[in-house]
Amino acid sequence: MGRILAVDYGNKRVGLAVTDALQIIATPLETVHAKDVLTYLKSYTQREPVEAFVVGMPRRLTGEATDATPHVVGFVRKLQKEFPAVPIHTVDERFTSSMAHKAMLAGGLGKKARQDKATVDRVSATIILQSYLESRTI
Repeated sequence: MGRILAVDYGNKRVGLAVTDALQIIATPLETVHAKDVLTYLKSYTQREPVEAFVVGMPRRLTGEATDATPHVVGFVRKLQKEFPAVPIHTVDERFTSSMAHKAMLAGGLGKKARQDKATVDRVSATIILQSYLESRTI
């Protein structure tokens, strides 16, 4: 069984998270620059089998697209082109940044660590992945 890899795509930074081999637990993986994300994913998939990608899709509270949505849709197209055999699932990512801040606070991370946007991106990707895993079991 391959891992599931989640992507919290941003124009500057991309937070990544991955499951364990049994697809039970989501853990933060890395934060990479947006221009390097496909190269990173190619390298990662050569080392570890990836069964699916999960990409956070930004939405407004009303469910409408945000200014960032077209960028994420473009990224999903590139991802499909680079990995045609790997399924890609999109997940509503509303509230993931605020959930990430709350999770880091509850986890005891200091103020400086909570202000590190790269850390927030990794934790957001982990929350996206965990919500996807939980939705599969319902």
